[in-house]
Amino acid sequence: MSSIDEALAQIRRGAEEIIPEELLVEKLKRGKPLKVKAGFDPTAPDLHLGHTVLLNKMRQLQDLGHEALFLIGDFTGMIGDPTGKSVTRPPLTREQVVENAASYQAQIYKVLDPEKTRVLFNSEWLGQMTAADMVQLAAKHTVARMLEREDFSKRYKDGQPIAIHEFLYPLVQGYDSVAMQADIELGGTDQKFNLLVGRELQRHYGQEPQVILTMPILEGLDGVQKMSKSLNNYVGISDSPADMFGKVMSISDDLMWRYFELLSFRTMSDVRTLRKAVDDGRNPRDVKFELAMELVARFHTQAAAIAERDAFIARFQKGALPEEIPEVELVINRGESLGIANVLRDAGLTASTSESIRMLNQGAVRLDGERVTSREIALTHGSDHLIQVGKRRIARVRLKTDN
Repeated sequence: MSSIDEALAQIRRGAEEIIPEELLVEKLKRGKPLKVKAGFDPTAPDLHLGHTVLLNKMRQLQDLGHEALFLIGDFTGMIGDPTGKSVTRPPLTREQVVENAASYQAQIYKVLDPEKTRVLFNSEWLGQMTAADMVQLAAKHTVARMLEREDFSKRYKDGQPIAIHEFLYPLVQGYDSVAMQADIELGGTDQKFNLLVGRELQRHYGQEPQVILTMPILEGLDGVQKMSKSLNNYVGISDSPADMFGKVMSISDDLMWRYFELLSFRTMSDVRTLRKAVDDGRNPRDVKFELAMELVARFHTQAAAIAERDAFIARFQKGALPEEIPEVELVINRGESLGIANVLRDAGLTASTSESIRMLNQGAVRLDGERVTSREIALTHGSDHLIQVGKRRIARVRLKTDN
């Protein structure tokens, strides 16, 4: 396999689309370091593992010899990205943008190589544009093309207002690629329209268009909805080692492989070997240990990863759990949840809902090793949990749909 083929295999890993791949091959064959752009609007101060899907891909490209251009959209953040929004999104204040941008910079080097990273702010060029410059930029795109974008189209058909400044967002994001002379731009699948605008604007300004590389949106711990702090299904890269390890261990066995592909730096050959081992009978929990340890080591230290693994084993295995643990599958509708009392009853760990509530009140229920007493806890579709009631009743409970 040639070095170009090897690079392509690495770049394709986990990617949704490469547009156009033949141009990427041409750029790689030139043998020059490419400028790899990814833009982040500082809308929240903390990054989670969903954000690192793009950062991981940037790191892979850095390891192939290319330069990461980490763009903080301090100017565009004050416009407000309309992507996926059914209503006009309120812009951030300048103070919020500055505060959140500083937090980003403190976190990204847990993934990126600082020697091959340039941090840029798009206010450097967008803030210098005159009204005439903005009008000239707006003249390079049409309203009809803007309305091809799904969220704009839906809002227009539903009679929902679309502010003029929202049409400017894809244009100024696209102009970032012109100002940075980007060779490759990374973005989530929800950013595809904006990334294509960047290609079009580069042509208008006489540049070779960038290659677009879209990455999937990472599912959260529930395995259903995208990872989000507002949905409380996230793993923050600033989480404590214990919280990070425990959250990763709580994901379903199926979701584990998705996380390996998008979050791990292990080769896909290694991942396939691990998957075969599980197919041949290895406990998937032990493989999940390896994923949890890798992530804790990356964002904290190797010593912290080892300590959390040992603590987890001590808590769950050393004399505490039987060799054979029954597995129970409960069927619920996709996107729905099941209260803990009903989970205990339906899994056969209690005889009735009233007994479930009594056991919770007595502190006799453990969920993934942690004592729980609240009947308000609900488990979601796609989750996988170790549940104990007292010392003798225990089961691995998986919640799934019937389709």
